[in-house]
Amino acid sequence: MAFFSKSPLDRGLRKILGADALLTKEADVICYGFDSSGYEAHPSFVVLPENMEQVGKVVSLCNSIGVPVTPRGAGSATTGAAVPEDGGVVICFSRMNRIIDIDPVELTATVQPGVVTGDLQKEVEKQGLFYPPDPASLAFCTIGGNIATGAGGPRAVKYGVTRDYVRSLKVILYDGSLIETGARAAKGVVGYDITRLFVGSEGTLGIVVEAVLRLIPRPKAVGTLAGLFPSVESCVEAISLLFSSGHLPRCAEFLDEKCLKVVSSVLPMEIPPESRAFVIVEVDGDSPSVQQQIKEAKGCLQDAGALSIFEPKDQEQRQQLWNVRRGLSPALKGLGFDSKVSEDICMPRRAIREMLEYLYSLESDWPVRIFCFGHIGDGNIHVNLLFNHIELKRDALKGLITSIMNKTVKLGGTISGEHGVGLTKKDFVELELSERVLALEQGIKRVFDPNGIFNPGKVFKD
Repeated sequence: MAFFSKSPLDRGLRKILGADALLTKEADVICYGFDSSGYEAHPSFVVLPENMEQVGKVVSLCNSIGVPVTPRGAGSATTGAAVPEDGGVVICFSRMNRIIDIDPVELTATVQPGVVTGDLQKEVEKQGLFYPPDPASLAFCTIGGNIATGAGGPRAVKYGVTRDYVRSLKVILYDGSLIETGARAAKGVVGYDITRLFVGSEGTLGIVVEAVLRLIPRPKAVGTLAGLFPSVESCVEAISLLFSSGHLPRCAEFLDEKCLKVVSSVLPMEIPPESRAFVIVEVDGDSPSVQQQIKEAKGCLQDAGALSIFEPKDQEQRQQLWNVRRGLSPALKGLGFDSKVSEDICMPRRAIREMLEYLYSLESDWPVRIFCFGHIGDGNIHVNLLFNHIELKRDALKGLITSIMNKTVKLGGTISGEHGVGLTKKDFVELELSERVLALEQGIKRVFDPNGIFNPGKVFKD
């Protein structure tokens, strides 16, 4: 590990931050060198700034010396986006975690990047407002990380993803200068949309230090259904019927047979033994509207051949359903396999059935178990590959993932619906983006980061 204990960088960082906000010992920095992807590295320094001025000075210093900089929220990314370069500097935003303002007139929230997403949701809901993006990790992931990866969640099918709620940003550029993008007004079309360029850029273009987020009025009522089906095909048919009948649920979630078996004992309902797929459908609006939507949604599930339909009797049962869904990915890690690799492909709804059939067919050719769940309403399938290293070596694993990505793109899908690219998907970007588009994007990277200090190695192949 390359530490710069007596270097100009060390002295400069201490001058900017003070000793309390600078970590240099290996025992202190090691936990900032990995995220949920399984990748890890060893930064030389971790800085804990308290304001945007400190961030600007840190970035300026690193740029002048040529030291890589990686922004970090909670480290919940699944693609390696928060994994730093060996010997680099991690800027952790745990101390920049203030909700600066909630404006019920403009319907906005101004926040620092270290604000936990679930905490923001609770605060705005106290004022009758609603921040829809809801990644599964909302209890600990941060707004800065959500912006960096373009995070989504179950409610994206109706309300969209993080980029749809970012009105303006304050961003530190490579030379330490601060820019403000977008407009605080409800509309603004002056110039190029640089705000959206930063959303999903994974910290490779600049570092977000403040965001103005769009809010909407909180729906007055919510209705939830859970349905059990005899096959994946009938489950997909139910969702197709729902949309073709003119409905737009706020959530439409899917668990396949293997996932259902993992969580069946903690679901608040009876599971018929012939159940092979499970869905959660949720709607919102005013109370009369919700009652009608639930009635019609129930009809769609019945017409598709649902074995049983469960409607929670109270908020506790509804929350139990969602706790099971949000806790599924961690639960899969406890099944006794050496590794779990998660992909988040996203398909046109018409291609979901074919994609699932293809995924399950791979179990015949590879020593792997494939568990699928996700946001079936918008075609976002979380493909979980569980395997043992002695049976599936690294090169073979890459071949398996390559086949999945090729099939995804062939069916009109995308290799990442909401997790970003990071380290784990960068070898597959060229499957989806043309050579000309890649060249344009790399050109944009050079404009914003001419010395290549911002989160190097992410998104593009070296």
